[in-house]
Parts: sequence; structure tokens; C-alpha cells
Amino acid sequence: MARLGSSLPSAEGSEGSTKGRIPFFRSTLFQILVVGTCAFCAPGIWSAMNGLGVGGSQSPNLVNAANALLYAFMTVTCFVGPWLTNAIGFRWTLAIGSLGYPLYAAGLYVNNRWGTTWFVYVGAVACGISAGFFWSVEGAISTGISLALNHNVNQRGQVGYQTYLGFIAIQCLGFFFGLLLSNPEKVRRDDGTRIEAPRGISWRVELHEMWRLARSKSILLLVPLFWYFGWIQAYPGTYLATYFTVRSRALGSFMSAVVGTCATWLGGTLVDVEWTKSRQTRAVATFALVAALNSATWIWAVIIQNEYRFTLPLLDWGDQSTFGRGFGVYMLERISLGMVENYIYWCIGNLSDSPGDQIRYSSLLRGIETAGVALGFGVQAVPTALIATASINLGLWFVALPFSYYATLQVVRKFGELERAQTE
Repeated sequence: MARLGSSLPSAEGSEGSTKGRIPFFRSTLFQILVVGTCAFCAPGIWSAMNGLGVGGSQSPNLVNAANALLYAFMTVTCFVGPWLTNAIGFRWTLAIGSLGYPLYAAGLYVNNRWGTTWFVYVGAVACGISAGFFWSVEGAISTGISLALNHNVNQRGQVGYQTYLGFIAIQCLGFFFGLLLSNPEKVRRDDGTRIEAPRGISWRVELHEMWRLARSKSILLLVPLFWYFGWIQAYPGTYLATYFTVRSRALGSFMSAVVGTCATWLGGTLVDVEWTKSRQTRAVATFALVAALNSATWIWAVIIQNEYRFTLPLLDWGDQSTFGRGFGVYMLERISLGMVENYIYWCIGNLSDSPGDQIRYSSLLRGIETAGVALGFGVQAVPTALIATASINLGLWFVALPFSYYATLQVVRKFGELERAQTE
């Protein structure tokens, strides 16, 4: 898949091959399985909770404020991620990056059960610090579920506290799964070759390389798209919590995982599978689909939101006459998020020229994205009228659109250069 390129270093610069049978725990497949399992246990379950609508709470303001705090800290640690990885390696960075997620879930549990608010903020800070490290080495999409425990609650409110116990238990496993990862220099490909993963880079050299990339054309062109992707993440959960019953929010959590996975698979298929031999054509066609989908999504969202600000509906799947339109736009928002995220990481994977640059690209752009998320949740926590945030989402998309197009052209030109180099 297109996203995996940002998780582990690639083939360039590998050393000589090693004869003999490769232990499975040192194979590239095992490393991918470990990373995917950690992604499910940590950010995947976090996504499931927020897929319930602002963490499944009754009022969106507390969780929106906590998420703003989380992403503010995550913005800082995303930029620090390459230094930590350079110092302690991929294995411990991934494991440490999983530690804050169960504290976030525990904060929501305590608030749901006893009404305590301070632990929500403590959990958000801990999660923000660790998540930045996690995402500096791992960029995979993850999913989760929570429909069964709430299928009978057909009114506005909060999810049952039992839901959080399952979330906490799974997230606690993330740290231990992370320790199963091998540092890249110990991994062998199927042909026995090693993976290059330079270590021991001084902080001055690392800072210089980060500054070089931060000023590069590729980064500058992708900044508006990453900011857009970060900013809009506060809206769908708040929308779901405002207008839907608890069981409908649980359905939204489950279905957002399903459609998000399908959107990510579709995006990866369009750019990676040879349905046409020209990679340039695949890149432009995929961008056109992403552009059309996001444009349609936010135009429709503004229309729906303009209606709901006057009618203030309570939507439940038991009333299909009103449920379908409102739930449909939520699904489109989740599909659009999945397609955009997959596409921008595909761009990173194709614009970077070395394993080190891939980590730096991911850290820089994740930092920009999380700054957008922090501001988005902060604005939504004020609270701000949803018609205002939906309109801003639409405006930010059309600002990012031309820059995204030129970033696509950068990838297309690089494909052309590689093809010419191969024919010479």
C-alpha cells in the first residue's frame, strides 16, 4: 500500500545480502504486522472513540478542548520525533509512542463514570506527547469498533462507561506489541539484503536537514493540504454528537472505520495498481477523484448544516426519512478524510529521496497537520456554530486545491525523470 513507505526505510542503499534462512521475526512482513497491530491498539482505538462523536461524551466542549490540548503537544513532539528515533531507535520510539493512548481513554472513562474533568486533560497531554513520537515512525491508517454495547440507546446522551473499559484494555497492549519491532538495521528482506537505517546523526546535522526540507518546494506545496486535513477533523465528531442519538453515534463509529478502510484501499489501489501503465496518469486521475469528492462533500455539508441550524434535529436510524441525509454526509466526510490522508502520504513517499528524508517529511507535515487539528478543536470548543466551521472547511479546501495540484505535478515530473533515467 502507498502508506507503508513512511513507516519503514526503503530499499535504496541496502548492504550485501545475508545467506541462510531469515527468521520470521526479522522479516519485513513481521515488522509490518507489528506496526499494524500497534496502530490498531493505539491510534485505531483512539479513532474509534472519537468516531463515537467527541469521544462518546454527552457534551462536545470538554473533549474538543482536551483534543485541542492533545494536538498542541503532539505538534511539538512530531518535530522532535526524528531526534528521538535517532537516539533510541524505531523499536522503543514506537513502544513509547503507544503509552499515552490508554491514559486518554482512562480520562474519558473517569469523566463518563464519575464526572471528573481534570483527568481528561491529563490523559490528553500524555497522549499528545506520546502520539507525536508514534506518528514520527508510523503512518498507517487504523480502525476500531463499538456498536454492540450501545445499540439500544436511541436518545441523545453519552455512551456506556463499559465501552471505555474495552478501549483501555486494548490500548494497554500497544506498548508491549511495540517491543516486538526490530530496528531496521536488523531486518532482512526476502533476498537477504539489509535495510539501511543510519543512526548516530548529530542534532546539528539533523536540524540542518529538517530546515532544508522545511524550505523545500515539496513541503511548501503540501502545507495547505495538511493544514486543511488537520483543521477539518474537529467537525465530523462534533456534528455527530450534536445531531445523533447514542446508538447512531456508535453506528457512525463502526461505519467510519469501514468506509475509511475502503477509501484508503481505493486510494492506494488507484495510484499503485497498474490499471494503466502510466504512473503520471494514475497520479492525476487519483487527484481528480480526491478533488471532486472533497468539493462535493463540503458543499453538501454546508447545505445540510444550514438547514440543521434552524431545525435542530435528533437523528436516529429508526426514522429513515430524516436519518439518511444527515448520516450520508457524515460518511462522505469520513471517506474524504481517508482519501486525502492516503494521497498526501503517497506524495511524501514519492517525493522523498532517502529513508531519513521520509521520516523528516512525515514529522514536519504531521507537525503542521496537528497544529491545524489543535486549532480546529480549540475553535470548536469555544463553542463555534457548526455552520461557521463547515463553511471554513469548504473555504480551506478550495485554498488547498491549487497547491495540491502543483504538488501532484511535482510527483508527475519525478516519475518522468525516473523513467528517463531508466531508459538511458
